[in-house]
Amino acid sequence: MCGIVGYVGYRNLESVLLVGLERLSYRGYDSSGIAIISDGELSYWKTPGKIHELEKLLQNMSIQGHVGIGHTRWSTHGEPNEVNAHPQINAPHKIAIVHNGIIENYQSLKSKLLSEGFLFRSQTDSEVIVHLIARYLQDNLLEAVERAMLDLEGTYAFAVIAEKEPDKVIVAKKGSPLIIGIGKNENFISSDLNAVIPHTKDVIYMDDMDIAIVESQAVLFKKLGGAYIEKEIHHITWDATSADKNGYDHYMLKEIFEQPTIIRNIISKTIDGDHIKFDSLRMSNEELIKTTRFIIQACGTSWHAGLVAKYLMERYARVLTEVDISSEFRYRQMITGINDIVVAISQSGETADTLACIREAKSKFFKVLSFVNVQGSTIDRESDGIIYTNSGPEVGVASTKNYVAQLVTLYLFTLYLSHLKWSISSNDLVTMISELKRIPDYIDQILEQKESIRAIADKYYQHREFLFIGRGLNYPSALEGALKLKEISYIHATGYAAGELKHGPIALIDEHLPVVCIAPQSPTYDKMISNIQEVRARKGKTIVIATEGDHSIEEFADDIIRIPHVSEELTPILTVIPMQLLSYYIAVKLDCDVDQPRNLAKSVTVE
Repeated sequence: MCGIVGYVGYRNLESVLLVGLERLSYRGYDSSGIAIISDGELSYWKTPGKIHELEKLLQNMSIQGHVGIGHTRWSTHGEPNEVNAHPQINAPHKIAIVHNGIIENYQSLKSKLLSEGFLFRSQTDSEVIVHLIARYLQDNLLEAVERAMLDLEGTYAFAVIAEKEPDKVIVAKKGSPLIIGIGKNENFISSDLNAVIPHTKDVIYMDDMDIAIVESQAVLFKKLGGAYIEKEIHHITWDATSADKNGYDHYMLKEIFEQPTIIRNIISKTIDGDHIKFDSLRMSNEELIKTTRFIIQACGTSWHAGLVAKYLMERYARVLTEVDISSEFRYRQMITGINDIVVAISQSGETADTLACIREAKSKFFKVLSFVNVQGSTIDRESDGIIYTNSGPEVGVASTKNYVAQLVTLYLFTLYLSHLKWSISSNDLVTMISELKRIPDYIDQILEQKESIRAIADKYYQHREFLFIGRGLNYPSALEGALKLKEISYIHATGYAAGELKHGPIALIDEHLPVVCIAPQSPTYDKMISNIQEVRARKGKTIVIATEGDHSIEEFADDIIRIPHVSEELTPILTVIPMQLLSYYIAVKLDCDVDQPRNLAKSVTVE
């Protein structure tokens, strides 16, 4: 969501901060700003809107200095305007802060500070942080930060600069991600690797209650109220060009077309001959074999991947599997079984609701196995077991390649566990691996239909409502297809289990309603045909995703998109591709901001 950048060093400060903010812009934001110290004096600039508005503000200025912080804000408290944008300032003490997270007790803190004469200009919860630091600041900025942290309840990652100590940035973390990039005679601060990686591949991940004093020659770490500590430096293996558009009009389109390569990469990392291996797993085979229940919890697209995994785990591994939305899971009265495992799925590894559920589960003595894309993320570090989805950096807010990577990785884990438990034979394992290896070529074939899918988008883009229906393993696909369309085109779309149409949603169907029908050949095929006929009988427009060679379905389809024939358990990997393209081309036709949809953020780091 919100993004933080910071720098202490010898480079052009303006360019480092603005480029860093631009590289964080995919996370979603509605205002931006920077603060610097130059010749011992604090200056700041901030504005609502996109980063180019901030650049225009700075256009005719020559900014000198070597210490600065910047921020992209996604509004929680207070509307997006100049006053609420970050940095937040305490003018009398010449202090500036940028903050990600939510301060839950800000109202009581604000009332107390107001009674003491502090002036508040914004409606943000973040402003209490800068005034608390000012309240405690006497001779030592670090001490003031520590005392302020003791007053704060909620989640935060924040960076502070002050005229009183003009050669450093002090940062602190609790519940929101924060990374320090280690350079030579310079150091970097960011909430996201994407802003650091063009400058250095050596990073330190901060843990909760960590404080860092960042100077050009050194970075010192300590725990709140504790001693100074040593932190491990991690070396990042991917480079900044991985997150470039490479000639595509949008990141989303690039990432859709990367999916065959991503799957080939996952297969090469995970399959050795006829065997599946997870090098990062950290859980023993004995623990996994004893598992009697998986409780999957995730958000948004990752939740849809979890729903697919439920079908797979119960069908092949024969393990009872539940799936919860993370924001609801933590409010359950969880009944702990000695051999239960909580499974978390998150692209960023920083999703606040998912992370909160992990901590809640561990407090009740559950083991936690997580599927994440970002190595070194908080969920990675706090989980008992880990499987990386290996989709690489995903910039488009609407997840595409990471969803497919999650599906493939969850499928491989299902096969791995099923073989451990002898619920599938070695011959079945070889057959299923062999079929999976053909999936990248099948996706290439679907992508070749992009122009015909664009033509379907051109036909239906003016409709303001869509239904998506599917059965069995493709009921979650219907949910995912509807979510993609909602996210990037702002069209109201709903996914349903096709059998539920007659229990209410069928009342919506008329000649103005397009219905995307996911109908590959599978055990539920005949029932899907009946559901499609129900739509046609009420004059609904049917866009059917069907298997190559299935001609009998053509009489029920206004438009048809073909996928290659595969076993049912692999169909969700293929059926989502045309829905991604359909959503993309509809959004482009409507002139929507495909990569940064309004109100959305790539990594949701607040609850």
